[in-house]
Amino acid sequence: MATRTLASRRDRIVTMLIAPLMSCGARLPVYILLAGAFFAPSVAGHVIFSVYLLGIILAMLMAKLFRSTILSGGSEPFVMELPPYRLPTLKGIAIHTWERTWLYLKKAGTIILAISIIVWFLLSHPAPPPNLLNGLEMKEAAATTLSYSYAGRIGQAIEPGIRPLGFNWKVGISLFAGFAAKEVVVSTLGTTYSLGEEADEESGALRTALQQDPSFSPLVAYTFMVFVLIYLPCVAVLAVIRKETRSWRWPAFVAAYTCTLAWIVSFIVYQGGRLLGFG
Repeated sequence: MATRTLASRRDRIVTMLIAPLMSCGARLPVYILLAGAFFAPSVAGHVIFSVYLLGIILAMLMAKLFRSTILSGGSEPFVMELPPYRLPTLKGIAIHTWERTWLYLKKAGTIILAISIIVWFLLSHPAPPPNLLNGLEMKEAAATTLSYSYAGRIGQAIEPGIRPLGFNWKVGISLFAGFAAKEVVVSTLGTTYSLGEEADEESGALRTALQQDPSFSPLVAYTFMVFVLIYLPCVAVLAVIRKETRSWRWPAFVAAYTCTLAWIVSFIVYQGGRLLGFG
């Protein structure tokens, strides 16, 4: 919605297309979890910074590509006249906050709710036969239920496509769940590794489980961070793009190009790392 300050519709759309490449607070828990699990404390911060920097570089490159292809045209100067600043009143802050909150809920809330319900249904249904759960502890039963669910089957179905990136079906489930909100990626990993939904980015048990998984390594962890940075923005972003452009074409394009770009960049990072001996 901040793109409304741009006079040119072309510039507004380009900004909407590249904004999802910037790291947000929702992705940070994924970075913290993986950097803390696979990199020494002295370099973990630099690893996370490199992911942020990669997003900025990709945004600049994609903006240049879009402006020279599908959204070509002359550039327009951006001039903003700053108003006189005054100390805001509590009443003004409350009114402005309410207006912005209501606008967000009105424009994006219905779509977010619908998609979230769909994702929840896919993660929870169908229930496995009782004989599969007999004798299992609660956490093991939760992992079995998840693998038997529609989302689990989707994760196993897409595993051949993400295996060249070093990912297994458990990662596929977490990436699928991240479509609703990127924060869900960490809790979904906790569930798939039989740790329950209470696992977060600071969970030592989840970090240990990832470290003990033979399919994970520092290279895979970094590739995972790169993929989460780039792929499919959350439902809220797509909903706002739909409202601002008044078309489903641009949200669909964002979803398609970010997933494609995420796969290509992650493939280069993972396979390139293996060639250099980091795998």
